[in-house]
Amino acid sequence: MIKKILPVFLVGTFCFTHAQEKSTDIETIEVQGKLISTPYKTANQNITIITREEIINSPAKSIDEILQQVPGMDIRRRGANGVQSDIGFRGSSFEQVLLLLNGIRMNDSQTGHNSMNLPVDLDDVERIEVIKGPAARRFGQNAYAGVINVITKTNPGKRVKINAEGGDYETYGFGVNAQLGNEKFSNALQANSAGSQGYMYNTDYEIRNVFYQSKLDIKDGDIRLQTGFSEKKFGANGFYASKAATEQYEETQASIVSLAHQQRFGKMKLSSNVYWRRGQDMYLFNRQKPEIYRNMHIGNNVGGEVNSTYEWGLGTTGIGVELRKEFLVSNNLGERNRFVSQVFFEHHFSLLDKKLNITPGISWANYSKEGNFFYPGLDVGFTFNQNNKIYGNIAKVHRVPTFTDLYYVSKTEVGNPNLKPESAVYAEVGYQYQTKNILAKVSGFLRDSGDAIDWTKIKPNDAVWYAQNIGDTTIKGIEAEVNHRLNEWLKYTVGYTYLDNKLNQPGNFVARYVLDNLKHQFIAKLETKFLKNFTNEVVYRYNERLNNGSYNLLDEKLSFTKKDFSVYILINNLTNTSYTETFGVPMPQRWFHIGLSYTINIK
Repeated sequence: MIKKILPVFLVGTFCFTHAQEKSTDIETIEVQGKLISTPYKTANQNITIITREEIINSPAKSIDEILQQVPGMDIRRRGANGVQSDIGFRGSSFEQVLLLLNGIRMNDSQTGHNSMNLPVDLDDVERIEVIKGPAARRFGQNAYAGVINVITKTNPGKRVKINAEGGDYETYGFGVNAQLGNEKFSNALQANSAGSQGYMYNTDYEIRNVFYQSKLDIKDGDIRLQTGFSEKKFGANGFYASKAATEQYEETQASIVSLAHQQRFGKMKLSSNVYWRRGQDMYLFNRQKPEIYRNMHIGNNVGGEVNSTYEWGLGTTGIGVELRKEFLVSNNLGERNRFVSQVFFEHHFSLLDKKLNITPGISWANYSKEGNFFYPGLDVGFTFNQNNKIYGNIAKVHRVPTFTDLYYVSKTEVGNPNLKPESAVYAEVGYQYQTKNILAKVSGFLRDSGDAIDWTKIKPNDAVWYAQNIGDTTIKGIEAEVNHRLNEWLKYTVGYTYLDNKLNQPGNFVARYVLDNLKHQFIAKLETKFLKNFTNEVVYRYNERLNNGSYNLLDEKLSFTKKDFSVYILINNLTNTSYTETFGVPMPQRWFHIGLSYTINIK
């Protein structure tokens, strides 16, 4: 495998080394933290920003698909085009990643399988911030291995964008995005619908999203409202119980309402929000015979937080408080609830003429049934000059089991109400080089986990999976990435991640998720612009899973844009590869898409 990827990586390194561009005009994107927002250039963490331009040009049809192009991300899809996906970071489970929508928690207390039920379409995303590594001291539960913040925004002016698409397997999509407002008060409303007959028997789907947001500027701050609804209905052939369960069917819903306020008072910045997130999950073992087996889960998360930062002579200090109540009503899991209280503290200061940046922090969380947890951490970075820096961070994290981990019971899965929370110490060191046209990063990381939670069975052919604490695991890895825009018409990206994942006390059982991570991951992207209005992007991915073989994938998107009109042709899995990403579910082979959009500007 190394022989396959090394030549490409060396080509990227060669181009990087011999680059002529040495501009210091570095883009300073503010990475949104709960307490302290940091310019990307000075952040002491491994952070990836997926920009609006990258989203537009990418051969991806959904948020989970574009996240697959980030080194270290392990997106295990069932189906395609955003139907159902589990998100992992560097060998983590799908329960160990926190998902935010404009800073608001979207994780589902029932199960992490439903966290990607977002009420926004990829076309409406302004950017995606990916924070790799532990972030529990900043964000709390689920920020065990990383955080993803999907950011949308309103724009002043009046315009309506209409888009439509079609493709193989009777795939269709329609959407509208309306912007209305001025610099003082702006609004955005988007609605879209998509569906397909499916790439194999019983993989048809329908997806509906509606999302509204507004922003009101006030003195030295703003007030933001967002509300959205997502619904997915899909055939789930072999998605869950077993490969033989070909008649499975699922319907999920997710709703979000939040009101946020931020304002600066001299050297103090105050931000707060209140939110409500509702999730609904209906599962049928046989969609033709619902009476055989049916699950219905309805969960509600209601919460609020107040955060403040103060700039003074010794740096910037941040303090925050969050309260959240999680409710669940289920015919399988019963009626469950828990109350979560969290307090956050963080301080940022600089030494040696601001070259040495240090950020210690700690958070405390109390779960009404599981008790108290402390999440200490430290970030350190040293900037040699305007282009070069090194950084390191270390933190302790915990994850409290979901209600599914604790209480789910079926013919194939049995939860465990005696599960202990899992914990880990996570450390990373890295180097970053950045100019106007080049970004190069390399890092090494280590995560020692205790009381790791997984679903297990004694023999591979056993019918039932049992949730249990399987012991301690150690994940070590390296990650390297180069992004280089050679000129106005040519840009490339190469990235590689290697993971060594070990269960320190191997038992007499088969684990479902913990040893199913990507061992080798290589990603290469090439973007070309030509004839003034055309853009072509090709994405190559090589994935080698620890216990499930390897495969190569190639996606391509050709776009034409002129003024307010654009059209594209997109081909997923260009080489017609047969592969699976999780649970033995066959993924689609070659899939053609064509789409267009038109923007109407209203005077």
